[in-house]
Amino acid sequence: MEFLSDFVKQAGTTNLKTKDYPRELLDLRLRVSFGMGTQSRVPWVQIVSPDMPTTNGYYPVYLLYKEQNVLILAYGIGEEFDSTSWNPEIHANRKKIEDFLDKPFRYGNSYVHSYYEPIVKNGAVTFLRDGVQVSADTMLTELKEIVAEYKQCMEIEVKDETSVISTGLFYMEQQLEDFIIRNWDETEFGKKYNLIYEDGELRSQQFQTDIGRIDILAKEKSNDNYVVIELKRNQTSDDTVGQVTRYMGWIKDKFKDDNVKGVIVAGKYDEKLYYAQRTLPNVEVFLYEVNFRLTEYVKHS
Repeated sequence: MEFLSDFVKQAGTTNLKTKDYPRELLDLRLRVSFGMGTQSRVPWVQIVSPDMPTTNGYYPVYLLYKEQNVLILAYGIGEEFDSTSWNPEIHANRKKIEDFLDKPFRYGNSYVHSYYEPIVKNGAVTFLRDGVQVSADTMLTELKEIVAEYKQCMEIEVKDETSVISTGLFYMEQQLEDFIIRNWDETEFGKKYNLIYEDGELRSQQFQTDIGRIDILAKEKSNDNYVVIELKRNQTSDDTVGQVTRYMGWIKDKFKDDNVKGVIVAGKYDEKLYYAQRTLPNVEVFLYEVNFRLTEYVKHS
């Protein structure tokens, strides 16, 4: 559990880098976040299925509530997730974070599995629970327990042939969206637009509105106008254009931005998109490409 000690110590600094953390744990992906731009009030460590999204998914997660100095191992539920997540027994028998902590800053709808009080002294971290030190073996056992429950939930969901996970579409769409966010500064978007943060947390991705979620909501660097970015997924061009313009209308009404721009990200530029764009001067289309390369591994003697 050395990574967890490193996580607690780094949370007390201004360092936001996560490249030195392991990428996998217990056959799942490890994700770490201390915030973007500034240190978050609740940094986290997810142990998650490789393609499960952050805001619209569920997963075991360590949440460090710095103000209360409490580290919670939680049955995490993404803040934009509105589908079936953990087994019903967990929802029925586990306490929500909002009932465990007094006015938690975020993630109150997630459920508590275990909790710890991290103590940093002379560069070392110890974890207490109700004043008694918790051993590394106990913490690992508790982590393995929640991961086993998570894998059971995932297996049940994948067996459901009607679920978005079993179809594969959910994963591919979210991978593209996550890729754009992670590589924002290296894309054409990053040259012209800024992502939106609140309290050091990214709010651009899956931005909630009264009529649905915008894939990515950004702002133009030159004039601070809003930009609605939508991925053309497994839907028609007409549906995508209608979706973008509806969100643009919502932004105009709610945020009083008459110069809001729309962007469609598509795998190919078909005629319907071409003709629709001709009548919508504030809508742009970007094409994405996916390249794969196989390289033979040669064993050196």
